[in-house]
Amino acid sequence: MTKSELIERIVERSPQLAAKDADSAVKNILDAMAAALVTGQRIEIRGFGSLGLTNRSPRMGRNPNSGDQVMVPERRALHFKPGKHLRAAVAATLGQAIIDNIA
Repeated sequence: MTKSELIERIVERSPQLAAKDADSAVKNILDAMAAALVTGQRIEIRGFGSLGLTNRSPRMGRNPNSGDQVMVPERRALHFKPGKHLRAAVAATLGQAIIDNIA
């Protein structure tokens, strides 16, 4: 789903809300989430999941073209953990084996 599709769905479900207002609300929410992640905060939306940053330690990797060893520096990566209700809803649709691989 894209941001514009999300805005369309919000407008469909809330006809009293103008498309311009829904667009503004979605942009404000995404901006607030991005700002929180940039400052190292964790985002938790009950029933949906949580977003946070994890530290990846430096390691030795390989250049796939040449096979040479390269040092991969430490970095911070975004991590999403689905909530219990989201995991259950997806499991009911796709099957439990797929969900076990995600969690």
